Amino acid sequence: MINLINSSIFLSSGYSMGLTDITVPQVIMLLIGLFFTYLAISKKYEPLLLLPLAFGIIIANVPGAGLSAYDYFESAGQLRPGLMNFLYGGIMFVIFPPLIFLCIGTMTDFGPLIANPRTVLIGLGGQLGIFICFIAAFFLLNGEAWLTSIIPGFDGFSAAEAASIAIIGSSDGPTAIFAASRMAPEILSTVAIAAFSYMALVPFIQPPIMRWLTTDKERKVVMPAPRNVSQKQKILFPILLTLIVLLFVPAAGALVGMFMLGNLIRESGVTGRYIGTLQNALLNILTLLVALSIGASATADRFLTTTTIIVVILGLFAFAVGTVGGVLIAKLLYKTSGGKVNPLIGNSGVSAMPMAARISQKLGQQYNPQNHLLMHAMGPIVASTILSAIVAGLFIAFLAG
Repeated sequence: MINLINSSIFLSSGYSMGLTDITVPQVIMLLIGLFFTYLAISKKYEPLLLLPLAFGIIIANVPGAGLSAYDYFESAGQLRPGLMNFLYGGIMFVIFPPLIFLCIGTMTDFGPLIANPRTVLIGLGGQLGIFICFIAAFFLLNGEAWLTSIIPGFDGFSAAEAASIAIIGSSDGPTAIFAASRMAPEILSTVAIAAFSYMALVPFIQPPIMRWLTTDKERKVVMPAPRNVSQKQKILFPILLTLIVLLFVPAAGALVGMFMLGNLIRESGVTGRYIGTLQNALLNILTLLVALSIGASATADRFLTTTTIIVVILGLFAFAVGTVGGVLIAKLLYKTSGGKVNPLIGNSGVSAMPMAARISQKLGQQYNPQNHLLMHAMGPIVASTILSAIVAGLFIAFLAG
């Protein structure tokens, strides 16, 4: 009797269970979330990112739960943001990505880049994927292109959307989020999930490209140890670079400025208490909030579209071409240096920090146990992180709004 009374109360008040309202697309998204959960726990694929992202997808696609990034609730006659909507504000208002860069800055050693500045060219080569992808996404897939007309349910990309997709090629999640939130928030969740997915897939995507583009002789090159860099140089570098970027590309200032502040905290020698907090507690909290918020933005109606499939394909294309660009520049440096640069560090032309550098090290040791490429690869990877943020800033300056 009590159950019947309770049921009648729920029905008269408009109450409905998620189970009765769930749709097939939402079931598909729940299965995707469960699959990502499996990858995070069983396969240990970037679990710090993938697990909260997967759970965000799950809770966002349960109807009636009010836990998507777009849900509001009514209180005292006013609409107020729900939990995930409130957290998602940290992305939409460009708060979380610069703070992540602040934390990463405290973990970054600019010594290898300062010691061997020509590795900036490898980082520059890694940006090739961004520009090629932008050209492909905008000129081949804009609303007026012939290719768009033969793809069902697809209206093409604007220049801002094409630029946001292209930044996936940097393999830098915070930069991709920063760019998409400023230029194309309507595809932010897709861009972010693609960027984080390719960060997790770096060990599978890059090695075949590196082997394909290099010879056995090149892979065995042992690079000389980098020269020592003074603390004074390490302190001046972030200050000067911040001023240069802010003066010439102010739209990139939030990312580059926070990155350089983090590095200055690391190198100053007087702020040790900050370093532990930024490298561990704050970075872990931000990673959790960003991944959960992005997952909560991947609702079925926004994610299960033709556009999503095209974005994911273009993101993979951009990342692969960026890797090719970095390796080709490294091969050029191998030639011009008289064989002193191992082209295997070219994969670090994309800013998948520090995973790309670890791949350079691992692959180099496979071909020559005397190879120690980790620190050499950190030069181009740091350069790429800075350059991709600058490229994002240029796109925002010309295309946002």
